[in-house]
Amino acid sequence: MKKLILASSSEYRRTLLKRLKIPFECQSPNIDETANKNETPHQLVKRLSLAKANIIASKNPNAVVIGSDQVAVFGQRIIGKPGSFDKAFEQLRSFSGELLIFITGVAIVCITTGSEAFEYSQVTVKFKNLSDQHLTDYLIADEPYDCAGSFKVESLGISLFESVQSNDPTSLEGLPLITICRLLGKHNYFQ
Repeated sequence: MKKLILASSSEYRRTLLKRLKIPFECQSPNIDETANKNETPHQLVKRLSLAKANIIASKNPNAVVIGSDQVAVFGQRIIGKPGSFDKAFEQLRSFSGELLIFITGVAIVCITTGSEAFEYSQVTVKFKNLSDQHLTDYLIADEPYDCAGSFKVESLGISLFESVQSNDPTSLEGLPLITICRLLGKHNYFQ
């Protein structure tokens, strides 16, 4: 099998990919992730996932490279990483009793075989009606300031939810492993 590279510096994505028990390395694509004017969330996720994979694949043409990106969408607005307690509190308060959609893209690129594949995975999260005290306690305990949506689903963030709808439970964490297994199958992984 060809060398596998995850085009990411995210510890969350690295931890998820380790679950598959296959050797891989991580390389950061260092790209600007700002949305283009009038770019939809789906267009943004696809563009960034493919760009990340292609940047690293161009430096490693014999490798199979995974690129991924995720956005959180509330109403018609893309929700970013809060960066602070106050912004996270404001985000979570606005989500109380509402739906938040996560769109995750996965691209697999290998230059020597000329292959490029891309798929979306979508998750809908329904939040409980959340009290200010619950939000404060949660944010102090989990400090999810580097997470889109202001929560860590792999930790205490799950306590904020009423329900989750998805065809891939790992998608909400940032890397849909069911999709990755299917796409890597075309490169003789998991056969």
